[in-house]
Amino acid sequence: MDKKEDAPRGLKHRKESFSEWFTEVVERAELADLRYNVKGFLVHRPWSVIAMKGMYRLYEAELERRGHRPVWFPAVIPRENFEIESEHVKGFTPEVFWVTHAGDEELAEKLALRPTSETAMYKMYSLWIRSWRDLPLKLYQSCQVWRHETKSTRPFIRGREFYWIEAHDVFATREEAEAQAREDMQTTENVMHKEFGIPYMAFERPEWDKFAGAVRTYAADTLMPDGRAVQQPSTHLLGQNFAKPFGIRFRDKDEEEKIPWQTCYGPAIWRMVASIVAVHGDDKGLVFPYKIAPVQAVIVPIFKKENEEEVVGKALRIVKELRDSGIRAQADLSDSTPGWKFNEWELKGVPIRLEIGMREVGNGEVTLARRDTNEKKRIKDKDIIESVKNEGDAMTKHLIEKADKWFRSSIREARHVHELDVKEGGFVKVDFCSIDRAGLACAENIKEKYHLHVRGRRADAEEKPAGNCIVCGKKAGVVVYLARQY
Repeated sequence: MDKKEDAPRGLKHRKESFSEWFTEVVERAELADLRYNVKGFLVHRPWSVIAMKGMYRLYEAELERRGHRPVWFPAVIPRENFEIESEHVKGFTPEVFWVTHAGDEELAEKLALRPTSETAMYKMYSLWIRSWRDLPLKLYQSCQVWRHETKSTRPFIRGREFYWIEAHDVFATREEAEAQAREDMQTTENVMHKEFGIPYMAFERPEWDKFAGAVRTYAADTLMPDGRAVQQPSTHLLGQNFAKPFGIRFRDKDEEEKIPWQTCYGPAIWRMVASIVAVHGDDKGLVFPYKIAPVQAVIVPIFKKENEEEVVGKALRIVKELRDSGIRAQADLSDSTPGWKFNEWELKGVPIRLEIGMREVGNGEVTLARRDTNEKKRIKDKDIIESVKNEGDAMTKHLIEKADKWFRSSIREARHVHELDVKEGGFVKVDFCSIDRAGLACAENIKEKYHLHVRGRRADAEEKPAGNCIVCGKKAGVVVYLARQY
């Protein structure tokens, strides 16, 4: 292998050119290859897949801890299923990929590649649910979905095939369903925020921006460094809107037939990768939170020919010890220079780097460097495993604190409509007339003039308006947040 030089990484500056920086990091850190010749479909490379598998494990464990059980449903949905709930089909039909042929034979009924699984799963729920004893039913699946996205596609942000989890729950009462929606939002906090370090605000979406077929939609919105909003997990109170047309019924304890209440929850692991890249990354590249990093600790031996055996031997011993303790570790034994290796593993976002030279061999220690702060400290050999774990956890905590501080600084207030005519991104808090249909005209006005979208009102806090609607001047009925969006 040719020896590589310690050339600077040459990444675009993240703050000055986020879009170019993001694409460059995705490619150069080998998260994905963007050259696949079908628009909106992404080739995922090992570095992103390993991280996503870790993210799935954390999310699935939290769902199962809360009583959900895993299922797998077919990727295709018969047209007759898809068209049962009218509002749902109206909302999703423009985005559906249809399967019309098997080989040269035209199918008698075309099949939809699932854009979401309500219409696949609820057909079966009507067969499985008979009695109050069958409730609550809380199932989830980790899968891909396909939507013919007509806007410009971006890797991990907006595509035509993406990876997510969808949970679909059924309850005897509305109160239980509403409690589940609140639980879903807590799941978002416990995993997306506390594990992945993604800051967010929880909103109740306006009437015109609900999930198709839902009574209410609650969504977690985060921001990208360019100030534009990205929707993360959303949970939907479906009410009885699907149970009725799909014939889902149960007999209560008095043998009276009742219609159950439903919710669904959709954490998009794929899109969370985008937020992790964007929120935690810097001008050197990725910065992974410790638990989901594909490699949690990399060992870089620094040696000359005459002491190679001793240094490399120690590096290999440490790799084995780390792996035996459950830490994902790797030793870089390539013939690249130490400086090049440092740059490469920083680009890939590895949380902990362990440097070993003859000094470390002689002193029975290693030099530990953290990706987030670049701080270095010497660690005795006997303390390596504990130190890697402790520093990894401390790093994740620091990433969360740093991201939260930036996020809070990206929220501002506007009292007059002319204050919206600025290039500053982030969330804008305003008094607004209504998030019912009556407010749609004002929302369209803001969207057309300022390219800002009404994200909704806070779902986790009660905020009362102090004045009039920022657009129409009528007495405000609600406080909402605006933002540009992807």
